[in-house]
Amino acid sequence: MLKSEEVRRQVAQRLRELLPKAKGWQESADTKIGGQIADLLAKFQLAGQEHTLVVEVSSLGQPRQIRAAVTRLNEIRRELPGAHPVAAAIYIGPQSARILKSNNLGFVDLSGNCYLAFENVLIEKEGKRNVRPSTRPLRSLFAPCATRVVRVLLIEPGRAWRLEELGKAAAVSLGHSHNVVKRLEELAWAVRNDDQRIRLSKPADLLEAWCESYTYRANEITSYLAPERVTRKFMGEVARVAAGEGRRYAFTLNAGAALLVPSLRLPAVHCYLEGDPGPVAQALGLRPAAETDGTLHFLGPYDPGVLHGAFEKGGLKVVCLPQLYADLMHYERRGSEQAEHLRREAMGY
Repeated sequence: MLKSEEVRRQVAQRLRELLPKAKGWQESADTKIGGQIADLLAKFQLAGQEHTLVVEVSSLGQPRQIRAAVTRLNEIRRELPGAHPVAAAIYIGPQSARILKSNNLGFVDLSGNCYLAFENVLIEKEGKRNVRPSTRPLRSLFAPCATRVVRVLLIEPGRAWRLEELGKAAAVSLGHSHNVVKRLEELAWAVRNDDQRIRLSKPADLLEAWCESYTYRANEITSYLAPERVTRKFMGEVARVAAGEGRRYAFTLNAGAALLVPSLRLPAVHCYLEGDPGPVAQALGLRPAAETDGTLHFLGPYDPGVLHGAFEKGGLKVVCLPQLYADLMHYERRGSEQAEHLRREAMGY
């Protein structure tokens, strides 16, 4: 991970690049403003006006650190009302960006994302990936077994859990569920009530962080050409054969979304299937195909927890809503659009 001094140096350089017409640029580090210390103070002239940027630099741009930065920047804004407060980090993801913008604060990161809005200036760039993913402290939180706990919590975001029942529901050890919950508490994404039961306090932040570190391509994909046009009737045949083989299955991506929103087109069917897809494919009369040509794609779950919480819709099994959302977010065929529709209409967070 970059040291904070190096992050500060690169942030200053990034600001100069974003404001190439600024003149008389002056920088000072660790400047005391009221009861706070500004990591970086930048003064310059732009279009004949004096401007001051007050920058709070964090090595990590996760929501927990960003909320702390918001508190400090708001205090600085009260002490120096003419300044423009800006948060900076190596990477500022969507949920952190939303927190900052809702507080009327700017941000800039070293991955290419930024939001600067003051006077006649508006510079906004979002959607860039973390250029240093190894700096994310959440990798262990979204490892396969840990994600079982995350998935269980997201399925019932308002439920208060005892640690033992959470571990049992997620099919992980008590120690493993304790470690996941401890990390969620550190990130301020989960809290305990007076009875020490655990519930999510920020399910949206947790869901978005999971989506940043997951893609449906983590699962093994085997593609086939169907002998007929893929329809809901064909999906019923897939389900019937899978059940006859004693296999757990659940539809996802377009197929899962189409079961929830019947008006959606069904260009291809993606279905999670435990075990070897060969016998099921043979029973359905499918021919192997490249993924780009296939009309039915079986996904071998990267972890058994993927199928936790699958539910029936129209007699067919669909993955749980958090899993469906996470799968759709990085699906190339309008997946993110369908994911946001699903979240808005069915998930409530």
